[in-house]
Amino acid sequence: MFTRTTVVVGILCLMLPVASFAQGFTQGDKVFSLGGSGASDEEFADNDFTFEGSFSYFFTDAIEGAVRQGLAFNDVSGNDDEWAAATRAALDYNFDMGRFWPFVGASLGYVYGDAVKDTWVAGPEAGLRYFVNETTFILGMVEYEFFFEDSDEAGDAFDDGRFVYTLAMGFRW
Repeated sequence: MFTRTTVVVGILCLMLPVASFAQGFTQGDKVFSLGGSGASDEEFADNDFTFEGSFSYFFTDAIEGAVRQGLAFNDVSGNDDEWAAATRAALDYNFDMGRFWPFVGASLGYVYGDAVKDTWVAGPEAGLRYFVNETTFILGMVEYEFFFEDSDEAGDAFDDGRFVYTLAMGFRW
């Protein structure tokens, strides 16, 4: 049967790939992620496309600053096409859990375009990165965004926000 030494050595061998992989983010790392989605009706007459891109930099092993750009495009048959965009800056704190890197933070930015009223946007965010190898990850994130024209409105606007979901692929170098 198996001896205690055989079992311990077997467990350590299984843990080696995880231990060697668990380097995660370090100060100075740069990160790029890109995601998108789309929807169409059954006749492809009403089409919606959204794209989300992000570039970030790690100031420390855990603190990350990011610039995010979102773009939404709506093509409706018989109507003018509409677009909307959001440019945001974010500051996140990341937790090292090996292949999993959850994070929490906040963002501030501006929303603009045909389909929206140009205004400021801010809110908390949380997400999770799962590394599929040492440089590539899958990102899932949820943001709660509230809109305001000036700082006096920010407190009142929090209750009238929206949730924004992102699923993307990312790369670090």
